[in-house]
Amino acid sequence: MKAKRHIRRIFFLACWLAAGAGIMVLLVAAVRVRKDKVCKGYEIEITGSGEKKFIDKQYIVGLLTAAGTVKGKSIRQFDLRSIENQLEKTPWVRNAELYFDNNQILQVHIEEKEPVARIFTVTGDSYYISRNSEYLPLSDRYSGRLPVFTGFPVVRSKMTRADSLLLLDIEHISNYLSKEPLWMAQIAQVHITPERRFEMVPMLGNHIIEFGDATDCEDKFKRLLLFYQQVLAKRGLDVYERVRLQFKGQVVGVRKGG
Repeated sequence: MKAKRHIRRIFFLACWLAAGAGIMVLLVAAVRVRKDKVCKGYEIEITGSGEKKFIDKQYIVGLLTAAGTVKGKSIRQFDLRSIENQLEKTPWVRNAELYFDNNQILQVHIEEKEPVARIFTVTGDSYYISRNSEYLPLSDRYSGRLPVFTGFPVVRSKMTRADSLLLLDIEHISNYLSKEPLWMAQIAQVHITPERRFEMVPMLGNHIIEFGDATDCEDKFKRLLLFYQQVLAKRGLDVYERVRLQFKGQVVGVRKGG
């Protein structure tokens, strides 16, 4: 009885192995048949930085076709991993995913890096930084409406740890400004002093806002708003030459000529 059960198990196992081997053969054959087909075209999707894109589909098409035609090319000739790597070397591309769908259409999905601030250095260079403090070159296609920081003290090739920390402070302040329409409209630019402190130039009012560093950023803007509402609204926007926020829990207004 036990021998019969043992034989039956071996029989079923052999059947499953045969079925599995058959399926593998069919899959391999299907893959080979698919690779023998040719590309019928491509579709490109770009996501990442809102409605306005700093790179366009035509730019991606140029990268895809740099090595020759795409449509009509045998699928087996495409090294999709290599193409993805090449696309991801582009400064504005965070991630690239390519695959062929069942209709032999090359699907190209691009995630664009998101800029958070525009930087002007003391040497006159200008560029964007992303949410990870990555360098992003200016785009000929679109100019983003972002917080502007001037007076960045170094060039990219000579950045130190202190410079990287300064970029993190810039990103912190920029993120706050971008989510607050009132301050985004009021702060024309943020200047970085030689002491690596931030001074803000407002759109309305002939005064400078001494912000200090990025510590307690949200609290400083709350204090500044109260000062605008309770003091400047009554005395005028041009009474004070400087508004100092770097002292914890205080707002100090310096009158012109005082």
